[in-house]
Amino acid sequence: MTDKKQIIVMMGGPGVGKGTFSRMLMNTHTYDHIEAGALLRAEPADSEIDKLISAGNLVPDKLICDLVAQKISDHDIILDGFPRTLGQAKWLVHNYADKFDIHVLYLATDDATLIARIQKRIRDGTKRADDATMDIIRHRLENFQRITMPAVNWLRTAPCIKFSEINTVGDTSDNFAEIVSALGK
Repeated sequence: MTDKKQIIVMMGGPGVGKGTFSRMLMNTHTYDHIEAGALLRAEPADSEIDKLISAGNLVPDKLICDLVAQKISDHDIILDGFPRTLGQAKWLVHNYADKFDIHVLYLATDDATLIARIQKRIRDGTKRADDATMDIIRHRLENFQRITMPAVNWLRTAPCIKFSEINTVGDTSDNFAEIVSALGK
């Protein structure tokens, strides 16, 4: 048995339920929740990060890693939406695998299910700029495949961490039971 705290990493495509499952886990245990998107949106309007986002550019790995590092505590943590790139994944393992038990949960589903979930989110009244049009949604799915899947694939065999792939096509409560089961292993 280890005395290390844990970092649970929620990874998956847009609309897969990373936020939903993070909230469900937080109802079962006390976790610090670090949501990468919220960190970026919280930056001051004149910051380097805000200028990059406003221009439609990606935030460089170093900047997002620095933001995440500032939020990592000595508590159990859920990382939601981080890492998104291979560089970020390697940074996380290199800097924290010796300090935390890291368990990556890759929430897998097909694009049709992701699109249906995003469309449901829109119908339910969630107003997110990144859900605004099908072109934007498709672009996000393409970026996930191009940018994030290499990180997911590297993490599958990364040293000193656990990796679980959860098929999340089905019902939310069944998917959550699979997540809890994977975390218990």
